[in-house]
Amino acid sequence: MALPSTVYKVSIQLSDVDRGVYESLQATVARHPSETAERLVTRLLAFALFHEPELSFTKGISATDEPDLWVKGPDGRVRFWVEVGLPEADRIIKASRHAERVALLASGRALAVWDQQHLGKMGKVANLVVVSIDQAFINQLVDRLERSIAWSITITEGLLYLAVNGETLETVIQVKVGSR
Repeated sequence: MALPSTVYKVSIQLSDVDRGVYESLQATVARHPSETAERLVTRLLAFALFHEPELSFTKGISATDEPDLWVKGPDGRVRFWVEVGLPEADRIIKASRHAERVALLASGRALAVWDQQHLGKMGKVANLVVVSIDQAFINQLVDRLERSIAWSITITEGLLYLAVNGETLETVIQVKVGSR
């Protein structure tokens, strides 16, 4: 018998001063049994970092032909493709040919190695932005993960402040390719 997904109720108060985005975000997100808590937290951070109207979660890890988040146009075409993790450069470059815009929140324990192997291939893709945040920050969020998530996120001058359970955590948003 297959294990069921774990469902999380998410509420994010977003103040992205850098982009002039001020929203109250609500979502219900399923975590597949094979998905790590780190990946789930990273998907939620990408939801806030790249937020725009109609950005939604996809089927996730179980759908290999879809990104983690996207905005689809009325014609069914992908307007905005958002990935998290450390995907192959070819996957991101292919996505950039089919979507109007592509964003990657690069994260994982092997980020430094991934940067050396893949960033050079992505540097000339015009409709791509690649950012990363510190793995220790993600780990802190994993330690505080609950089924009901209430975050307050402020992004200003390239810094991300996240308040959770009366505590404020901080990290730098490192832009590696393009601009956020």
